[in-house]
Amino acid sequence: MTGDRTVEDLLRALTPQVLGLLVRRHGQFDRCEDAVQEALLAAATQWPEQGVPDNPRGWLLTVATRRLTDEWRSDSARRTREVAVALREPAYAAMAPAADSEPAVADSDDTLTLLFLCCHPALAGSAQVALTLRAVGGLSTAQIARAHLVPEATMSQRIRRAKQRIEAAGARFTMPAPGERDERLRTVLRVLYLIFNEGYTASSGPDLHRAELTGEAIRLARILHGLLPDDGEVAGLLALMLLTDAHRAARLGPDGELVPLAEQDRTRWDATAIAEGVTLITEALTWSPPGPYQLQAAIAAVHAEAPTAAETDWRQIVALYRLLARIAPNPMVTLNESVAVAMADGPRAGLALLTQLDADERTAGHHRLAAVRGHLLEMAGEPGAARDAYLAAARGTTSLPEQRYLELKAARMTPPR
Repeated sequence: MTGDRTVEDLLRALTPQVLGLLVRRHGQFDRCEDAVQEALLAAATQWPEQGVPDNPRGWLLTVATRRLTDEWRSDSARRTREVAVALREPAYAAMAPAADSEPAVADSDDTLTLLFLCCHPALAGSAQVALTLRAVGGLSTAQIARAHLVPEATMSQRIRRAKQRIEAAGARFTMPAPGERDERLRTVLRVLYLIFNEGYTASSGPDLHRAELTGEAIRLARILHGLLPDDGEVAGLLALMLLTDAHRAARLGPDGELVPLAEQDRTRWDATAIAEGVTLITEALTWSPPGPYQLQAAIAAVHAEAPTAAETDWRQIVALYRLLARIAPNPMVTLNESVAVAMADGPRAGLALLTQLDADERTAGHHRLAAVRGHLLEMAGEPGAARDAYLAAARGTTSLPEQRYLELKAARMTPPR
């Protein structure tokens, strides 16, 4: 096994296993996570030059345990006594199976438990995302900071506060009680979807995509699906990510300009990801009551299976959006439904649906509402009003690719002199 990318992929896969084993054995999530990060740094430095050890997980666990031991030895006498007890464990307790062996059940449980712990309700959404990317995803603080366009020191403080808040909340490294698990699982799914969305359409900065985030979100969703294969919403989220990410190569033109869905070259879509996503959502809907992620995946599948934009089954998409609005009402659902309604019944019908969002504080000033209104006004043959809407949307977004696209749309609505 050679190459920096191969080592990086292996380290990301091993991160939740090693961290889970340490936290399960010693508690103290904050210190264990710091120890694992130091072990990862040592591996990233040594393995490319010296080769990957025969038992890479055991290597990481040993290095991280030594880091904990060193820290404990520098603490009070009470901490030293605790370490002495820990060091009396049999030597095999600090070892782990080889990376190419079948994972133990406890390891799988640890990964899921880590996801639940990082998505603890005591944390704000941004902290849940950052901690999940670091503790479960294995991304460095610098990588997470770059993805969110903040200084590394700022992200380091955010992660540190998140870990301290988890400790202060008295969180234990155990799965939530059955009555709490479903609610916490919804939070886990939301965090993974937030990570994916930030990578697929970056909320700010010069790049439209941040592939490290979309790739990590899909990887973690695959792990979660493997741990919970009978959960329809987990399958739905993975399918939604795959079907959405399949468009990535066609979303930018030769000069880096944003290309909307209707104008994309569908031969550039990832057929393998589409086939996997369609299979996942088709099977999930046969045995699971439809949930929000499944319905969004079903909508994405209808788009993906249309040979051309003109052949899209907009009636089916409208029906799916209306069902989604009933089970998970959200202004963004209404916003997307308005486009489908406009395509099925004409732009005036879509514009009428938009009016109810003007009074909703969640969308009243959102650039996407202005952008969709501009699109529907353009469809309705009102270039002047469309231009104003596009310019308002351009002023409201902090994504440079979106801003350039919207300004270009507005320019095209201006009649020549």
